[in-house]
Amino acid sequence: MTTSEQASPQREMRDSRRLTGPNVVWGKPGPVIDIAIADSDAEPARLAWTGAILTLLEGVGWGEEETAYRKFPGGLSLAFSAPMDALYAACEMNEWAWSIAEAHLDGTEAPNLEDAIVKFKAEIRAESNGSLLRLQRAAARRGALFLTDDDDVSIGAGRYCESWPVKELPEAGEVEWEARQRIPIAMITGTNGKTTTVRLLKCMVDAQGKVPGVSSTDWLMVGNEILDRGDWSGPGGARNILRHPSTEIALLETARGGMLRRGLGLAAGEADVALITNIAEDHLGEWGIKDLDMLADTKFIIRHAGKRLVLNAQDEKSVERVHLVECPITWFSLDAQDTRIQEHLNNRGHAAILDGGVIWWYADGQASKLIDAAEIPITMGGAARHNIANSLAAVAVAKELGLDEASIREGLLAFQSDPADNPGRLNLFDFHGVKVLVDFAHNPHGLQALFEMATAMKPKRKLVTVGHAGDRRTDAIEEVALTAWRSGVDRLIIKEQDEHLRGRELGEVPAIMEAALLADGAPAEAITRVESEMEATIQALRWAKPGDLLLLLTLQQREEVLQLLGEMQKQDWRSGQEIPTI
Repeated sequence: MTTSEQASPQREMRDSRRLTGPNVVWGKPGPVIDIAIADSDAEPARLAWTGAILTLLEGVGWGEEETAYRKFPGGLSLAFSAPMDALYAACEMNEWAWSIAEAHLDGTEAPNLEDAIVKFKAEIRAESNGSLLRLQRAAARRGALFLTDDDDVSIGAGRYCESWPVKELPEAGEVEWEARQRIPIAMITGTNGKTTTVRLLKCMVDAQGKVPGVSSTDWLMVGNEILDRGDWSGPGGARNILRHPSTEIALLETARGGMLRRGLGLAAGEADVALITNIAEDHLGEWGIKDLDMLADTKFIIRHAGKRLVLNAQDEKSVERVHLVECPITWFSLDAQDTRIQEHLNNRGHAAILDGGVIWWYADGQASKLIDAAEIPITMGGAARHNIANSLAAVAVAKELGLDEASIREGLLAFQSDPADNPGRLNLFDFHGVKVLVDFAHNPHGLQALFEMATAMKPKRKLVTVGHAGDRRTDAIEEVALTAWRSGVDRLIIKEQDEHLRGRELGEVPAIMEAALLADGAPAEAITRVESEMEATIQALRWAKPGDLLLLLTLQQREEVLQLLGEMQKQDWRSGQEIPTI
């Protein structure tokens, strides 16, 4: 870590935003501010802010609202609950309370309270929407799904959903409540495997004859129609899928960023099942997430969403947080002899388990043999243990959504590790003995799983292309390069990702990686630096001979790389031949 990364932060407000659902601070909507502050000043600052905001809340008539905070190294998040129809005014109130706290800490004159009360009362009146709150309360009484954002309010989901402009809402008596029904909903998060698991679940839902609606880091999709490309793994993507009239089962990938920025897109208990695939180091240093435990706490926000939570019995951080879970737990496990699993099954719990190379489903004291793991295409004959884990997770979610076992098996067998079904995730090409594997792995946990699979494939030589985004900490960038090298590769190509510099200079990330590799004893002749993922791909192919395995860790130019490899496949490319242009 650099000296600047270690330095104590200057006291300042870094962010002010609305939390519209369960979030990293607590389970309530309201405003939050993130403060950079020295650890020694955090408690006095919190106490000063609490006094200011409670006085202001009482003054504007919100005396029943509550406060909450989250302390983390070098920072503080300060929040309070507020009505959903006045969150913008609430954000300004939070900022005002912080200005009072700063004045207290600095010994300077504080802004006038009476003037602030008059100002914020007027802002609350201008923003308030009584119809929205009445509709929200009526939906809660009837157990109906209620969604709101800046533009629209909706009740029900899929073909049972009705939406209205937020300024043109009906009264509760005008809503056809009987028609505003629910659909099955799953929310999926985790560090690695969540996108593959969502896509696998989609295949199972297809086999069931239902129309899946998918929000993910790659796109919004209903059925087989892509509605929009891009990162839709936040609350906005979830609302889009739930409001689409064709969605019959909603599969909502739920990423860390959306949970931190806005909280969950659904209120507590609105999803039928929530899944955490695993928790490993990634994105540390962002949004106040300083270490793995803080990241785990963030992922565990999703426990609020589900009527049931699916957890990984081999994931240490998930197991450590079981005491936080209030809903029933369904486990998935690669180890049938795990003592926690055995105890769970003895208590008639639900679980998807690998036992003797076979995936089993257990529920209420009954066991069902589903499929040999090696038969599932994405497991590469059983070599890809991480995809056996993803398959187990998908089985557990599918069963809790009510899918039948025939559809689950059909989905597992139909889902291919190719650019059509799972683009960029474990896509394998074979060019007369030169195996090329394109994958998204970008953190040590994902890389380790990939390299374990690569070793099981027993290649003559291995090459890996590696890069990273610039917003990661220096030690995280170094660790990715070192994890790749220490896996036993013969050649390593470091690639620039110029669209992901995120505050770093061009060439800075590759330089960090190369320096770490050389310091670790990697020979200079085994390392190459190139300017793009496509150049890295071409150099790797020129290096390869029959029996070799090329691991292309590809993100920025994924589509171009897959297009090139697809064209080579059409032309029956062999090692030593000219690489076609696209």
